Amino acid sequence: MQFQIKPDSEIPASNQLFNQMRFAIASRQFPPGHRLPSTRQLAMQTGLHRNTISKVYRQLEETGLVDAQPGSGIYVKDLGHEAGARFTSPTFEKYPEANGIVKTSLDKLLALRCTLNEAREMFLAEIDWRLRCSARVLVTAPSHDLGIGQLMMQELEKALYIPIQLVPLEELAEVIEQVPSGTVVTSRYFIGQAEAITAPKSIRVIPIDIYDYSKEIKVVKELPAGSYFGLVSLSSGLLRAAEVIIHSIRGDDILVITAQTNESYKINGMVRSARVIVSDQASIATVKAAVQAAREDIIRPPQILASENYIDDESISLLKRELGLI
Repeated sequence: MQFQIKPDSEIPASNQLFNQMRFAIASRQFPPGHRLPSTRQLAMQTGLHRNTISKVYRQLEETGLVDAQPGSGIYVKDLGHEAGARFTSPTFEKYPEANGIVKTSLDKLLALRCTLNEAREMFLAEIDWRLRCSARVLVTAPSHDLGIGQLMMQELEKALYIPIQLVPLEELAEVIEQVPSGTVVTSRYFIGQAEAITAPKSIRVIPIDIYDYSKEIKVVKELPAGSYFGLVSLSSGLLRAAEVIIHSIRGDDILVITAQTNESYKINGMVRSARVIVSDQASIATVKAAVQAAREDIIRPPQILASENYIDDESISLLKRELGLI
């Protein structure tokens, strides 16, 4: 939008700019949420003094067309909501952006020629479906690595305070045949397989992101060459992936020893030779017990680090919202 000011006109320059601004807003050349040009930018474009432009902006604010946000700028108001008491609720006050999201979604449905009743039916159907899905939560992983499923299940039960059912990926189709709806949670490693199985059913699949293991990677990078490094986990797949990543970081500089939680003979040997042992939360008690049992044979006990979690914190927060637990 280019603003034109006639300096020799009988109409005051501020009035010319005010009317052009109102037209830009009314015609949606400046849509709701649009940030108006700064007084400096407009002064360069129109040749007006910045004080004159500030006066026009104050007029726009007084007429309810714009909102001034200190330190940010002046923004066009969403006129559909500016005085709509019907939109005011404790929920909208708690989530200020929710008003705009709801209105935009509704506008899009109306643009598709949906009636208000049809839009309401679709919103309620989606909400009801999600609530039904939240009644049953399944964690799935391949049967050859159910350990990673157990790890996810333990962390989710602890974080969500709801019962979680672990289902091998190969049995998922059979299990969901027995329930009308539910939510399947799995790692992004297995999301494609899970979605292919659940696609024909009223089942949601939510992928989780995993913890980035930045602290553990830092320890690996700082280990002296020739060190023995131990890894203990419920999951064989996690151990294999970790070995590959560590090798890409250190090559043959350090020797990596791995063991699943139930491989006590490997863990017993590990605590006697490893400089550092990293384990998941589910395995830490087993590692500590092995160190304690071998304390008389160990010259220098290994440093033991328990990873905070397998599932990323943001994924936990998203699941809580998706399942209606917040």
